[in-house]
Amino acid sequence: MGFSMSDNTYKELEEKKAVVSNESEFSFDVEGAKRSEPRFDAEIRNPLVGLAYEEIERRVYHFVKEKGLEEHQDVFLKGALCAQVQDSGDYSAIKTLSEEEHHLLRQECERKWRQPFLLYFLAICCSIAAAVQGADESVINGALLYFPSQFGLFTDYCDYYTKDPYTGVCNEKLLPHVNPSWTRQDVTNDISKNNWLLGLVSSAPYLCCAVLGCWVSSPMNKYFGRRGATFVSSLISFATCIWQAVTNKWWHLFLARFIMGFGIGPKSATVPIYAAECAPPLIRGALVMQWQTWTAFGVMLGNAFGLMFYQVKDTISIQGLNWRLMLGSACIPAIFVMAQIYLCPESPRWLMKQGLYKKAFASMQRLRNTPLLAARDLFLAHCLIELEHKSGEVKGHNAVWQLFSVPRIARATWASTIVMFGQQFCGVNVITFYSSTIIQEANNDSIRDALLGSWGFGFVAFVFTIPAWYSIDIWGRRTLLLFTLPFLALFLLITGFSFWIDHAKTNTRLGVVLMGIYVYAAFYGMGMGPVPFTYSAEAFPLHVRDVAMSYATAVLWFFNFILSITWFRMKEAFTAQGSFGWYATWCIILWLLVSLFVPETKGLTLEELDSVFSVPLGKQVKNHIRMVWYKGSRVMKGS
Repeated sequence: MGFSMSDNTYKELEEKKAVVSNESEFSFDVEGAKRSEPRFDAEIRNPLVGLAYEEIERRVYHFVKEKGLEEHQDVFLKGALCAQVQDSGDYSAIKTLSEEEHHLLRQECERKWRQPFLLYFLAICCSIAAAVQGADESVINGALLYFPSQFGLFTDYCDYYTKDPYTGVCNEKLLPHVNPSWTRQDVTNDISKNNWLLGLVSSAPYLCCAVLGCWVSSPMNKYFGRRGATFVSSLISFATCIWQAVTNKWWHLFLARFIMGFGIGPKSATVPIYAAECAPPLIRGALVMQWQTWTAFGVMLGNAFGLMFYQVKDTISIQGLNWRLMLGSACIPAIFVMAQIYLCPESPRWLMKQGLYKKAFASMQRLRNTPLLAARDLFLAHCLIELEHKSGEVKGHNAVWQLFSVPRIARATWASTIVMFGQQFCGVNVITFYSSTIIQEANNDSIRDALLGSWGFGFVAFVFTIPAWYSIDIWGRRTLLLFTLPFLALFLLITGFSFWIDHAKTNTRLGVVLMGIYVYAAFYGMGMGPVPFTYSAEAFPLHVRDVAMSYATAVLWFFNFILSITWFRMKEAFTAQGSFGWYATWCIILWLLVSLFVPETKGLTLEELDSVFSVPLGKQVKNHIRMVWYKGSRVMKGS
């Protein structure tokens, strides 16, 4: 758009007047009529705009009396007046504000990162919770190099036949542990069965998340709050990490990892919402996306545990001590979450939902720089929630049905489904879960290189989420996805096609594989990594937010399960080239889906986003097509 802070101090606040796709040139109202300003999608509904001072005063009086906040009437009146002009940023017109208060309002925009310590402490705690998630997911990566043989899940012909000592090629002589009556077809069938079982063990937490774990998030949040749900889910993650480290059969390990889903699911549904509800709009994207940043850190940490323990030898009484330590070590970050979470304030919006407005205001004051800012944000949120109820969007109490029956919510559901599905079918967790076995195959069975390469993937994914802290609230969620998805497709193809390099050229093939997955990780960390959870956490209105996030994460974990359970069998049937090509194709399909059906949400309050999703789906698609056409014509003209 060409603006900078120096050009216009209140640029970011003024952008709240409309939902803007980056560098868009047209605008359409809710009915799709062309407007004069260069904006897209919909105009924001601030219910306080246009009200007389007396009406604002009357509303504040009834609000503080009803909610038991009478002693704060003056600050809420000032906050309401600020909320009325928040879209324009014209606070100078409010004569009741002191010079200090005017200065603080200017500071909010000019120095948006100057926030209370508790807000950042909350972000740190949420980040550690994300690291728990990443470690829970990735420790299986290194363990897969060891426990399958201990549990008899052999997946290679050389697990069944002896190798020639000179050529290293498997002959037709069966090893002692194999049924002597087996034919080559029996061996082939057993390999296929074991590939499915390994996929089932690896994907067990995500199966639980999809069918059960995510759906207990709503009742957990209802009864325990955001903090309590985070604590309980972290406790389950801690216990199941220890449990999976002491298993002695494949089905026992499957059961432990399945129960782990009750820790992963509610945590993934709760923590992004918690961060989104506590963060100011101007930095909400950056704070909420810490979930993905530190999930990537957790992935790196899980792979680091693999490197730490892979050389540990068995003892007389413990077989497979190395992989057991790998799986058990993921419990460490959960301890820090459980110790810190109750030191954070509860979500003000959750407290408002429970009718606890005194506690909500107290919590909001701890999360904002001044009582004035806390009163402004709380009162505006209250007004928009009231408008939401009066508009008739809340129909009954069946929140699940509303996800698909209420047009505004259904459009948010559709957009959230696309980005959550996309985070899995862009192929990232093929590498997150199985990079060790992929790299080992590329490098002729070197375990050390496989584990080191996997750690490198986690490191790159973590580092390249850092630029997204700034770009997600500048470029927007949609733009990041559209920019990065083509690169994800390209480097998946490079990774897959590298397996055509001759086995004799091991170093060359390994170098191309590592280059492919590392550059892929960089683009993933900037786009498809941070956006989906941020987008889903902010897209839904308050009264369905818990259930909606449960649905969104259930979609994510279901397709995570599909990806995990099918990988070994897919690679056996399609080869590595075809398997990576499959997910590259999905990256292109996802680019088309995002470009048509996923609107921008950056820079708006959680309640203001109602207007974003008020545009009918058909008109939304037309707007996005017109935007692409216009921008393409600008490029062709060289303007």
